[in-house]
Amino acid sequence: MRSAPVLPLTRDASSRFLPWLIAFMVWLAAMALAAVLVLSSFSNQWRNDLTGTLTVQIATAPDGQLATTERRLNRALDILRKSPGVKTAKPVPLKKISELLAPWLGRDVVTETLGLPIPRLIDVKVHPEANIDVAALWERLNKEVDGTQVDDHGAWLDKLIALAGAVEAIALAVLALISIAAIATVVFATRTSLTIHRDVIELLHVIGAKDAYVADQFHWHALNLGLKGGLAGVFLATATLLGLGSMWTGVESSLLPPVSLNIWQWACVFAVALAAAGISTVTARVTVLRALGRMP
Repeated sequence: MRSAPVLPLTRDASSRFLPWLIAFMVWLAAMALAAVLVLSSFSNQWRNDLTGTLTVQIATAPDGQLATTERRLNRALDILRKSPGVKTAKPVPLKKISELLAPWLGRDVVTETLGLPIPRLIDVKVHPEANIDVAALWERLNKEVDGTQVDDHGAWLDKLIALAGAVEAIALAVLALISIAAIATVVFATRTSLTIHRDVIELLHVIGAKDAYVADQFHWHALNLGLKGGLAGVFLATATLLGLGSMWTGVESSLLPPVSLNIWQWACVFAVALAAAGISTVTARVTVLRALGRMP
């Protein structure tokens, strides 16, 4: 049961600045957590979309004739589909290639008016358990269709995922440092309040008040400040994330994957406010009880 407030803690300077400090730290923590969640989603998407895939590039025919290029494409498809370990081999439509090149060369890149030698692409999926020798496959394709290029996504996917993992680790380290800073801030504010109200606390002890009663005063006060700061910080973080998401939608989808948080990820972000209130409450109570235990 909550004790009736006796100590004038709301008049302390900490009651004015602590919620703002908590709000700022919650904002930073929520942004760091959102970065971890988004990068984790990116890594999972990259693994699902690119693991076990190859991209084969067929150069246009030397004579520039579309029919000749199509024969070269069909020949490469026949070789790929007969290769052990290959699950599927499908040509990428020219419209899709145009969409991929549009950010750099414009929407009309494959029109006859430009006359650009656009290579054809083949999307190859291999069986997960297959151990394909990409170099040997590349050499075999070049013997039949000269100028063929084979891009093994696994060669750079591991590096990309490792980079994302490193950034996630940094964001988690930032999150941990913010938590430590929040604890230190609450400890400092609580000790300051104890010093300010030392005479009142001693009087309460004289009339029979227990340490737990005094700790309850700080407990509920810290919970109130923590909730105020936490909710304000999460509100600012939500506005920031929605703003960044709105800006991200203007980026070409062919360049970068979409950025969005699902329901449980948003729940994790909102939970930062509750975590801030919990950290403030527990830290204040432990600090007060330890300090009171050392008082004569």
